[in-house]
Amino acid sequence: MADRTYDIVLFGASGFTGELTADYLARHVPAGCRWALAGRNRGKLEAVRSRLAAVDAGLAKLPLLLADVTDAESLRAVAEASRVVISTVGPYIIHGEPLVAACATAGTDYVDLTGEQEFVDLMYARHHETAVRTGVRLVHCCGFDSIPHDLGVYFTVGQLPEDVPITVYGVVRAGGMPSGGTLRSVVAALSRQRNGATAGQARRALERSQPGQGARRSQAVATRPRREDGLWLLPLPTIDPQIVARSGRVLPRYGPDFTYHHYVGVRRLPVAVATALGVTALAGVVKVRPARELLLRRIPESSGPSPERRAKGWFTVRFTATGGGQRVVTEVSGGDPGYGETSKMLAESALSLAFDELPDTAGQVTTAVAMGDALTGRLTAAGLTFRTVRAGSADR
Repeated sequence: MADRTYDIVLFGASGFTGELTADYLARHVPAGCRWALAGRNRGKLEAVRSRLAAVDAGLAKLPLLLADVTDAESLRAVAEASRVVISTVGPYIIHGEPLVAACATAGTDYVDLTGEQEFVDLMYARHHETAVRTGVRLVHCCGFDSIPHDLGVYFTVGQLPEDVPITVYGVVRAGGMPSGGTLRSVVAALSRQRNGATAGQARRALERSQPGQGARRSQAVATRPRREDGLWLLPLPTIDPQIVARSGRVLPRYGPDFTYHHYVGVRRLPVAVATALGVTALAGVVKVRPARELLLRRIPESSGPSPERRAKGWFTVRFTATGGGQRVVTEVSGGDPGYGETSKMLAESALSLAFDELPDTAGQVTTAVAMGDALTGRLTAAGLTFRTVRAGSADR
């Protein structure tokens, strides 16, 4: 892809997270990086470029590419012009597939920040084989879903003995506020649970037909709520456990039999009960169209938390792993999970694909499989923390 016009194109640059990602790129791309902004509204793209020029006057001439998810030819042109494309245009189940298809066909690496399980499963079924054939990587979930969990487990299992069964459980805690785009993605996922189940079944059938399946086992297992270390641990039905399990199926370092459990940690019992009831109620409400539309009107699509609120955001994910008679506890932590850190993770993922020495992979792959140590190193240098809390015998 050395003859491509751009190293990176950011599609959806005028959206809330798109602007944050553009700002991060403006401050952190290496010298000589050729990058551009893409979207459907030239006026909005020009406004983003003007703000970036205040960071670096040289960005006043940053290229702008007009493209729309309803115009396949415009997406093909973007994909063929770039080595890596970043997509921030959600809900992905509604807007995402045309760009994935264009990148898979054009032989262009692709990253996004979706947390929508149905979308990821459908993209595997429809475009994984094309991406394998063209030799490119389709890497979904490059934000808070699911980098801290995927790379956190990758970091953790590397500290246990090799070729032994390994069990890990992760406990996430976070503080932050959603944007309009995030709310719409959550609502879309909850209102399409049957579709999601069908897509998941189709994916599993395809995966079982792949050569070499069954030689090793890697699974995400839901468990019951419990109390530990002053926290109520509630099973968390996000996409993160599935991403971790997929990394485990591909990477031999996870051992012959790998199991992952995923929780959210809550200190007070009333909050834990309210959280569980709230998620259940929301899942019911979004199935009723008038109620769903009323909910979405509460937060405009391109809105999000202010810089002051983002500055107060935080997250930690603590992992406890056992294997080969050893036990290790690790932690991944950072600032505002949904936006400040997500835009950082997304941008660094694209930069890693564009410029790092990486494993030889292709198709729909996870961040741990595609970028592993290289991306962990980038994010550590960018301010996220990967640390070992304690390690020793499993009997202690």
